[in-house]
Amino acid sequence: MNRRNFLSLTGTFTGGLLILPEFLHAFGSQNNLVVGDSCLVFVQLNGGNDGLNTFIPFDDPLYYQSRPKIAINKNDVVGKNSGMAFHPALKDFAQMQQNGDLSVIQNVGYPEPNRSHFRSQEIWQTATDSNKYLNEGWLGRYLDLQCNEHQPTAGVNLDSIDNLALKGTEPNAITVKDPNRFKVRTDKDENVKLSNNPQLDFVRKIANSVTEGSDDIQKALAQSTSEMSYPKTGLSKNLEWIARLIKGNLNSKVYYTSLGGFDTHDNQLDIHSRKLTELNDAVFSFYTDLKKAKLLQNVTIVVFSEFGRRVKDNGNGTDHGTAAPMFIIGGNNKGSVIGANPNLADLDQGDLKYQIDFRSVYATLLQQKMNFDYTKIGINSKPISHLF
Repeated sequence: MNRRNFLSLTGTFTGGLLILPEFLHAFGSQNNLVVGDSCLVFVQLNGGNDGLNTFIPFDDPLYYQSRPKIAINKNDVVGKNSGMAFHPALKDFAQMQQNGDLSVIQNVGYPEPNRSHFRSQEIWQTATDSNKYLNEGWLGRYLDLQCNEHQPTAGVNLDSIDNLALKGTEPNAITVKDPNRFKVRTDKDENVKLSNNPQLDFVRKIANSVTEGSDDIQKALAQSTSEMSYPKTGLSKNLEWIARLIKGNLNSKVYYTSLGGFDTHDNQLDIHSRKLTELNDAVFSFYTDLKKAKLLQNVTIVVFSEFGRRVKDNGNGTDHGTAAPMFIIGGNNKGSVIGANPNLADLDQGDLKYQIDFRSVYATLLQQKMNFDYTKIGINSKPISHLF
């Protein structure tokens, strides 16, 4: 078994009790990653969130002409700003923007868009062109260069499956379903040595990263508490864990989680309202928690989806589209709306034309939040202005 295949098999740790053979713990320990104070938290909306019904061009008659069945009444939208407003389920997103803590980046996409969920997510997670393929994610490549030696919790994915965005050549990220149950039993006999085989050393390195990751996570949890009540939803629980880890000084640079259910081909009004309510309540609880802890300026929350939906409804929902808004919360962002309002009179075969490449947003995050040269991981798009 080669090194990459072994990593793919050992990269996911989904909680519970993990027992490892003693010899796997012979590899020396490493210090936790500490590089500045800033971290990034990604909330990925899986299924293709309908951007037009999320941040709504309520002042454009073409919006209502195109969506006679699913348009949101202009009397119901919240946080009106220059012809745009939020879905009524996102009342706290509107409040965060009014507080100056939420920026909207409009019409985000990429050239030659792909409308397959799997492929478009892969493009976003690897930051490649739509006709190119990479085995490592953009955040994984960043962590490979940021960490001189592997750091098991430099990136933390709160999920039951790995995320390609965090995959690198080194085990710098860890996937955990339930941090509270992620505990490793070992005798920690560091003098045990099986052979001088370099492949075995890599096995030991992986095993050691599991142990260190478990120790670091438990230490961070022991140093923090939940100081407010989060809603009883999966996303809320994941963001509550992330808040605990941040407050407990885990010092990870990247946190990642996701919310599914946005593939609204049918019954969109009801489904979308419920999903946006779950998103709103979870993110606002997280935001409030960080603000009370005086950590919001150090944490940049990024909310995005792999694509938007078509401009015209299909009768009771919407089909796969292209460009959509991204939301940036915290991190001392300027609380602005970046980019022109969606142009519903100039479409590309019924879809919105993207105006801002998502890799420009990545470049901005890496340069201004991580103090990192984004070109080193193959991103050539220029950063956007007036975000931070």
